[in-house]
Amino acid sequence: MNTLSSKLAPALLSALTVMAAAGCASTSSTGMHDERMQGMYGDHMQGTYGDNVHGMPGGMMMGRSSVRLDGSHEVPPVNSAAIGRSTITVSADKAVRGSIMTQGIDATAAHIHEGAAGVNGPVIIPLAKNADNAWAVPAGALLTDAQYASYMSGNLYVNVHSAAHPGGEIRAQLAPK
Repeated sequence: MNTLSSKLAPALLSALTVMAAAGCASTSSTGMHDERMQGMYGDHMQGTYGDNVHGMPGGMMMGRSSVRLDGSHEVPPVNSAAIGRSTITVSADKAVRGSIMTQGIDATAAHIHEGAAGVNGPVIIPLAKNADNAWAVPAGALLTDAQYASYMSGNLYVNVHSAAHPGGEIRAQLAPK
């Protein structure tokens, strides 16, 4: 692979992820229901982030962690009707890609944190708001060796914050595939 394509491939992949997520979100003028969010990534993202995608730069395999966010997983649990769907991808070279789509929350921030289920931990990757109800991992995001080990052990989580719940309103653990 030439140098230009190896530099452009990750950016194009990120752009495709955002475009696919935004396209899915725009399919409903009445708002997404939980069932629609559950099918959204399976129907539209499977081709981009299947469980094991082979045509990635350098032939690396990527694992997808698609999870549902809700208030019951926050520490302490939050009584909220808000929900979200996160598809975060961590490759063997520790590159992180993906996005979170939310419903029923006026979000102020979204992050990837290091912490086991039931434990709050530090922010390791702040996500960028890229559309209404959509947050994306910034291009070029990488985990350290220790953070990657935490990911592989199931000790990373995503959460979305709001003014009503500044510590986090909805959360889900990331599960390596």
